[in-house]
Amino acid sequence: MSGEPTKSKSASVTSPQKAGHAGSLPDSKSSTSDDIAAFVAKARAMSPHAAGGRGRLVFALDATMSRQPTWDMACALQADMFREAASLGSLDIRLVYYRGLNECRATGWISDSTELAKLMGKIDCRGGNTQIGKVLSEARREAVASGVRAVVFVGDAMEEKVDDLCAKAGELGMLKVPVFMFQEGNDAIAERAFREIARLTGGAWCRFDPGAAAQLRELLRAAAAYAAGGREALKRLSASEGGAARLLGQMK
Repeated sequence: MSGEPTKSKSASVTSPQKAGHAGSLPDSKSSTSDDIAAFVAKARAMSPHAAGGRGRLVFALDATMSRQPTWDMACALQADMFREAASLGSLDIRLVYYRGLNECRATGWISDSTELAKLMGKIDCRGGNTQIGKVLSEARREAVASGVRAVVFVGDAMEEKVDDLCAKAGELGMLKVPVFMFQEGNDAIAERAFREIARLTGGAWCRFDPGAAAQLRELLRAAAAYAAGGREALKRLSASEGGAARLLGQMK
């Protein structure tokens, strides 16, 4: 279908559950007390930086209609994340995006910038409301199932119940998965929510100006450095790049 990621062996569009069409993320459900207890037990047992493991980064973008210019910019900049990570080890990226009426999709894990660029190039932005809650739920599932070192979210709005988002962010915080919230523009409602999500996960919030490729490039490179090499890699990068210094200054 035009505008959808194509399927391939290394980067197919997958669904975390069998229900629904391929690639779409299911609506979030309330957790029972047993679910929460099991989740906390897993969270405490996990090591977010397993020795010798590949860095894994969830790269999430708002693909609603207002985001087309930034989506195109992110397509052009995503290779910088892989290049930054290559100097530190390795990086796998899982692209998650939402758009339109209740559409939220995720790709498989991708280890090649060319393949990610091809997938992103097949996706067009469509009008709709934000679905940040689904992004956070997907990140949690992957963190428990296969390990995630960081989440990057790029967006300009928040149209959901902020308390619900904070609850999901808190679960990622228990898993020691920082969320880097990169906000385009100056929407005050989005800023308050994004800052709180970052705080609860031990991540960071940063604003970049609309269309500012250089600012977004620095932020994406810094997030990739953290995903591939942890806090020490981010600290080294912060000596030469302002974006890394901005993230490091906020992280717990």
